[in-house]
Amino acid sequence: MKNTLKATFMSALVGLSAGEALAADYKKNPFTLAYDGAITRNEPGKVNIHPVSYKLNGLDIAANVYTPANYDAKKNYPTVVVAHPNGGVKEQVAGLYAQRLAEQGYITITADAAYQGASGGQPRSIDKPAYRIEDIHGMADFISQFAGVDDNRLGLLGICGGGGYSLAAAQTDKRFKSLATVSMFNSGRVRRNGYNDSQMDSIQQRLQQASVARAQEAAGGAVLYSGDANLTDEQIAELPFELYRQGYEYYWKTHAHPNSTFKYTTSSLIDLMRFDATDHIELINQPLLMIAGSKADSLYMTQDAFPKAIGTTDKEVFILDGATHIETYWVPRYVDAAIGKLTDFYARTL
Repeated sequence: MKNTLKATFMSALVGLSAGEALAADYKKNPFTLAYDGAITRNEPGKVNIHPVSYKLNGLDIAANVYTPANYDAKKNYPTVVVAHPNGGVKEQVAGLYAQRLAEQGYITITADAAYQGASGGQPRSIDKPAYRIEDIHGMADFISQFAGVDDNRLGLLGICGGGGYSLAAAQTDKRFKSLATVSMFNSGRVRRNGYNDSQMDSIQQRLQQASVARAQEAAGGAVLYSGDANLTDEQIAELPFELYRQGYEYYWKTHAHPNSTFKYTTSSLIDLMRFDATDHIELINQPLLMIAGSKADSLYMTQDAFPKAIGTTDKEVFILDGATHIETYWVPRYVDAAIGKLTDFYARTL
C-alpha cells in the first residue's frame, strides 16, 4: 500500500520540468518558509519579507509582510490581504501566493490565525468562524497603517478555508475593493454535513459531542480535539477523498511546518456547524474572482457559492484544468496560472 500511495503522489508530478522542486525545507529557511522558491534573505532591489506582530483583541498575532522589488515607503502600492487554509500557517501556501503577488508589485500580508500557528491564544487550535473572520479584519487594520500601502487599493485573497472566511469578511468590510478565492472551502458546511455532504445522518450526534466538549472545558477539564490523527501511509491511502489524501501528503510531508496541524477543538464545532460561508453572500458588491481546479473534489463548494453572489455583476469562476484542490497550493503550472489570473484581476479592480 505504501508503494501505491507513493505512485499516486508521484503521478501528480508528471509534466513538471526536472528543475522544479517540490518544496523548501522549513528547517533550512531562516524565515521557516515551506514552499518552493521561498525568500531566503532580504536583498536590496528584490522582494523582501518582514516578520511582524501586532495585537488583535488582546492577542499577539504573528504575520509576514512582503514588499515588492525596489519598494519605496514614500510611494503608494496596491495591497492584498491573504487568508490561509484551515490547518495551514503563513509559511505554507498563503506565503507562496503572498510572495508571488509581491513579485507582481503588490504589498501583501498573511498572518497566522488567532489561537493557531505562531499567534497567541489559549487553548490552542480553536477554529471558530468569528475568530477567523476577525483575523481578516485585523490584517486589514494592520496593513492599512504600513508605510506605502494605498488603503484605497486593498484587495483580499482567501485560500481553502480562508476563502470561505474571506467571502464572509468581504460581505461587510468594504475596505476590500475586490475579493478572490482559490480552492474555496466552506468550513461550516463541511463540519456540519461532512465532506461532499457525506455525514448528514450524524449531525445531531456530532453536535452532542461538541456540547459535551464545551461543558468539559467550562468545568476545567481537558480540552478535546477533533481532526488530529497520526495516520500511516496505508491509512492515508484509504481515506475516501482525494483532498484528504493529498492534504496529509502536503501538510505532513512535502510542505510540513511544525506550527501547522489538522486538529481543532471539538467545542469549535458548536460555532462551525451553524456557520455557512454563503450566508448573506449577496452583501458582496465588490468584484469577485473564484479559482478552483477542474478535478478538485471541493469544486462543488465554489459552484454552490458563485451563483448566490447576486450583489455583484463583476464576477467570474476561473477553472484550472486538471488541478485537484491541493495541487493549486504548490504545482508550479497551476500556481503560475492562478497568479496570472489574480494579477490581471487585481490590476483591473484595485
